This record gives sequence, structure tokens and C-alpha cells, in this order.
Amino acid sequence: MKFFRFDRLAWVFMRVSGVILIGLIFTHLTVNLMQDGGVKAIDFAFVAGKLANPFWQWFDVTLLWLALIHGSNGMRVVIDDYVYRTGVKRFLLVSLVISTTTLIVLGTLVIFTLDPCPVGSPADLLPSFCPAG
Repeated sequence: MKFFRFDRLAWVFMRVSGVILIGLIFTHLTVNLMQDGGVKAIDFAFVAGKLANPFWQWFDVTLLWLALIHGSNGMRVVIDDYVYRTGVKRFLLVSLVISTTTLIVLGTLVIFTLDPCPVGSPADLLPSFCPAG
């Protein structure tokens, strides 16, 4: 019975996260690609300046977490549906959990610990709010 409850929650999560992801992805694409010079304007200063703002940090973390969990849940369903050997299925599911967890942890660390003004960087590559020198 507990298994079916998890599958029901996973099914609802996929629908809800899919709708939220559509909004997050189109916002992400609009802000990054269609404003202020398009893709040519994306450099370290743009990314560091954006990630210096707590709103964009949480926006990007939400996008990262939802996308990775949504995708890994989809892969879990594919593995459950098409892999019949118990040992192989267990190996693939454990590998999926490990890789998803690793990507979530590393991505979250990068988003929250990125130094927008690294010491010794050329001034022309830094955001405008960084002190000169």
C-alpha cells in the first residue's frame, strides 16, 4: 500500500513541477537570452552579478532542484518499466539517486558560494559593483 502512495505522490509531483518548470524556464530564457544584448552579453560578470542577488540565487536553486528531481523521477519510471532484472534495476536506481544528489549538492554550492569579485581577476571581466584593484 505504501508503494502505491509514493507512486501517486510522484505522479502529482511530475504534473505540478512540470507546470512550475515551464514558468521558470521561460523566465530564465527571457532574462538570460532576450534582454540586454542577448546571448552575447552572457559572461562571468553577467552571471556573477545575477547570482549576487538573493532573488536570482533562490530562483536558480528552485529551477535546479525541480529540474533534477523531475528528470530523475522520470528516469526512475523508465527504469521501473523497462528493467526487469532485480540486480540491474537496483544498481541503476542507486546510481540515479547518487548522481542526482551529487548534482543537486554541487549545483546548490556553486549558486550560493560563487564569489562575484574574485581577487586578482581582470577588472573588465568583473561586475560593475566589484571594487577596482
